[in-house]
Amino acid sequence: MSQDFHLSKDAFGRLVLTDADGRQHMGVVAVRAFPIAAPDEGFSLLDDEGHELAWVPQMSALEPAERALLAEALEQREFLPVLQRLKSVSSFATPSTWEVETDRGETSFVLKGEEDIRRLGRGLLIVNDSHGVQYLIRDLANMDRHSRKLLDRFL
Repeated sequence: MSQDFHLSKDAFGRLVLTDADGRQHMGVVAVRAFPIAAPDEGFSLLDDEGHELAWVPQMSALEPAERALLAEALEQREFLPVLQRLKSVSSFATPSTWEVETDRGETSFVLKGEEDIRRLGRGLLIVNDSHGVQYLIRDLANMDRHSRKLLDRFL
């Protein structure tokens, strides 16, 4: 696995990229090119002004230690909980409060309007709450019957 940069962390826990010329770039930001469609492919490493320093075609292209650093940086930057189950909704008119289970635990949020539920593909949905937090539904068909029934009222 050959690359022309090295990733590490500084004393403050920020991502550092050392390029082929030995220059260190502090506070590097990792961004996924296709966070939903291809989450393990296409990563850009950006400097603090948003300029691309390096491109990583696949997570597997990195050494294990650097792969872990990149994964940690992405996790800190991205917050996209996967909505696994709808427990209840306060009403079928919006705004409504949704009680849900996600891959990060139970929570509730307010759905302002039906337009805050977007279809991204077959069975793939993004739900935006009133605070701008996005929840991903990976496969609508595989959700439990109760969740699908509640979602159908809004779709």
